[in-house]
Parts: sequence; C-alpha cells; structure tokens
Amino acid sequence: MPLHTGRSNQKERTRAAIVAAAREAITSGGEVTMPDVARRALVSEATAYRYFPDMASLLREALEGVWATPQQAMRPVARSANPAERIGFAAEVLLREVLAYQGAVRATIAASITKPSAGLRPGRRFGLIDEALRPLTDTMAIRDPAGFEQLKRGLAVVVSAEALFTLTDLCGLAPDAAITSVVETARALTTAACTAAD
Repeated sequence: MPLHTGRSNQKERTRAAIVAAAREAITSGGEVTMPDVARRALVSEATAYRYFPDMASLLREALEGVWATPQQAMRPVARSANPAERIGFAAEVLLREVLAYQGAVRATIAASITKPSAGLRPGRRFGLIDEALRPLTDTMAIRDPAGFEQLKRGLAVVVSAEALFTLTDLCGLAPDAAITSVVETARALTTAACTAAD
C-alpha cells in the first residue's frame, strides 16, 4: 500500500472519529465543546481544530443524519389535511428535538450570531413548516401567495429554538409548558391566516 494512501485513510478515520464523537456529545443533550469532542474522539484538541476550524463547521457535519427527514417526522399526521393540526405537530417535533439536543442547538445559534455570513444554521424548522403547510400549496398559496409567504415567515419566528429558549430562559416556563405555548401559537397563527385567505 502506498504511503500516501495509508495517510489518507488515517486522516479519514480521524475525521470520522471526531464527527462520531461530536454526534455522541450531541445526543447526550449536554453542552457540546471542542475539548469534550476531542476527548471522546481520543485526539488532541489541536488535532480536532485541524479538521474543523470551529465548532460550527463540526456541528454542521455532525448534525447531518441525526434527525429524520421532515416527511418521516410528519408521518403520524400524513393523512391530515388540517394545516393547524399539522403545524402543531411539526412544532412539537422540532421543539422536542431542540430539548433533546439543546447543547448542540445552543452552540449552533451562538456560532451563527458570531458569524452570520457563514450560513451555519441548519434549516430544520423550514423543512418541517413546508411539510406541515403542504395541504395549502394548491389552495392558499395560489389564491393568496403574499399571505401564504407571510404565514411561513410568521411560523419561522414561532416554530423555533429561539422561541423555546425565550419561554424557558427568559419567561421561566417549564419545557413542556413552553412547547405547549409554541404549539398553540403556531396553530392559532395558521388558523387565522387560513381564515383570512378564505
């Protein structure tokens, strides 16, 4: 085996070990830091930074494949044509995931604030919102495209990790109460928009 092939394979194994360690840290639900990931991967912190220059780039790669696709996540309500029911379900799915992986989610939000131009945020909420509103693509989206787009923007604010953290961290709600509040708000927003479009 040529020497460069062996080095290449070792680099791939090291990179894979760092990503696997990051996924392990993510699924633990705690804070995700480069020192912890390096320790889990059995590499030095300097080595981890050679492969991933910052936490954001590591999290972006590690989060791929952790969550089900929006279509898979929405299967329990796939037969429902009720947009309010579907968006409530989507909000619940997203926020339960945020709670389960909040260390990684908080780190990703922090990285996107410090480097807004880097495009670091995964678009999980947008995929779920699009899937939840799919029954409206042949109705409201055609009759009232501006209203449909405004609904999607409003839901992007409500169905979000930021909304959950505002309710838990700043308003002092317990996680379940915060999720219930977001779900009810998302459903009310969707119902009002559909009523106005009709």
